[in-house]
Amino acid sequence: MKQKIRIYHLYPDAMNLYGDLGNIITLVKRCQWRDILAEVINVHIDDKTDFSDADLVFLGGGQDRGQRTIAQDLSNRKEVIKKEIDKGMVALTICGGFQLFGQYFQTAEGDRIPGIEIFDAYTLAGKKRLIGNVIVDIAHTSTEWQTELNFPTFESAHTTLVGFENHSGQTILGPKCKPLGYVIRGFGNKGDGGYEGGVYKNAFGTYLHGSLLPKNPWLADHLILMALFRRYGSVQKLQALDDTIEINAHNAATIRSKTAKTVSI
Repeated sequence: MKQKIRIYHLYPDAMNLYGDLGNIITLVKRCQWRDILAEVINVHIDDKTDFSDADLVFLGGGQDRGQRTIAQDLSNRKEVIKKEIDKGMVALTICGGFQLFGQYFQTAEGDRIPGIEIFDAYTLAGKKRLIGNVIVDIAHTSTEWQTELNFPTFESAHTTLVGFENHSGQTILGPKCKPLGYVIRGFGNKGDGGYEGGVYKNAFGTYLHGSLLPKNPWLADHLILMALFRRYGSVQKLQALDDTIEINAHNAATIRSKTAKTVSI
């Protein structure tokens, strides 16, 4: 029987900045190329949704207006999403989605948009906008993945992520949230070039747009593996793909990050 995963795309109409939809396209195509069925269900405000049947949820980035639009509906789903993530559901959240999966986002006016507290983290609006290309060292994270699965999640060692950040929010991680990686080039969560993103179980948050997964296929494959594990309780190595184009895109983004202008405005 053909394997499948079910992907819930949260609020695609309100939270889809800077090509974030490309992450969904990447997950679907990499499954299709391996004869894995990837079913995508778009979740909108007030939709009745059974998260116990989701293997992976995705929430993209959005402006403050978009975050305010979905905040109450997302809050209504807080307990069930937290319960399923604790049971192994996978999550990828980008920028504003990352912020809303934390404790709260405090706007420049001092208003707090509540999050759903998946990540032990909170975000404060900064006075400057952080824009530019990013390289993130994820060596420690990828080592943990391989230890958990007892085999490499990719054929050769890839220990960086590349992307594009454009945010003013500054996200501070608490002791129960590990960073996704450490900044080689760019501003990162707090604008200080320190750490980037956050991890709780199989939930990942990051500021990397661009979109993230096409240029970082090893992360896409890890998410697919964990989604399969969520559904079937066991996991095998994924069929290898010819990622020449994807790796060239990753390398080109790495080169560009070293030459393109990175600005704080």
